[in-house]
Amino acid sequence: MPLHRYTHAVLCRIPLSLRTRGEVTLDEARTQHLALAQLLRELDIDVVEMPPDENSPLCVFVEDIAVVCNGIALIARPNEPSRLKEIETIRAVLKKELEIPLIEIADKNARLDGGDVLFTGREFFVGLSHYTNEAGARAVAAAFPEYPCVPIKVGDGGEEMIVESLTSAPIQVAESKRLKGLVTMAGPDIICVGAGKESQEVLKVFTCNLNIIIFYIYIYIYIHIVYNAEN
Repeated sequence: MPLHRYTHAVLCRIPLSLRTRGEVTLDEARTQHLALAQLLRELDIDVVEMPPDENSPLCVFVEDIAVVCNGIALIARPNEPSRLKEIETIRAVLKKELEIPLIEIADKNARLDGGDVLFTGREFFVGLSHYTNEAGARAVAAAFPEYPCVPIKVGDGGEEMIVESLTSAPIQVAESKRLKGLVTMAGPDIICVGAGKESQEVLKVFTCNLNIIIFYIYIYIYIHIVYNAEN
């Protein structure tokens, strides 16, 4: 089964306050963000753009807040209390504008960041990191039981976990990074892998667990507008 066909994209414009989050060239980031929105529209994707929230420097990273698959959205539970306002905003957009059914995580101890959830089209890989714990990974497995869910320990986050349908034990690969700051999907059956040691550790796990042959693209994750560049 190939990657799903995407019909909508939710973007948030870049706030000035993003400059406070590490080395960010704001003008360059905004230029790249505009190019992204334009490209999505050229691909006939219905783009929903939200205004920037100066009180939420990370609001541009909208995928942290929800995991959407098969017409269902699992609302994340970020580790940072400062991002709770973003949850309300994304929840409203998904429910009211896109009419997508929402799943809320009942476990108050769960932590889940969408940046730790990679969907290949066949299975989910969930990073156990500073941002996502085992309860959050279990929430992904429960929300989308039709897909295998494979945990990967990212740095010192998470603990050993047992989740129904998991096919691999977690390993430690990096510190204070989200999974998709190391690897991400670049197209049907194509995984984009960073050139660093941490990314190569993730690649080893993928080659042990993926049920198909994957062609890999090796790149340096360097450009500031790339999802987790500030981490």
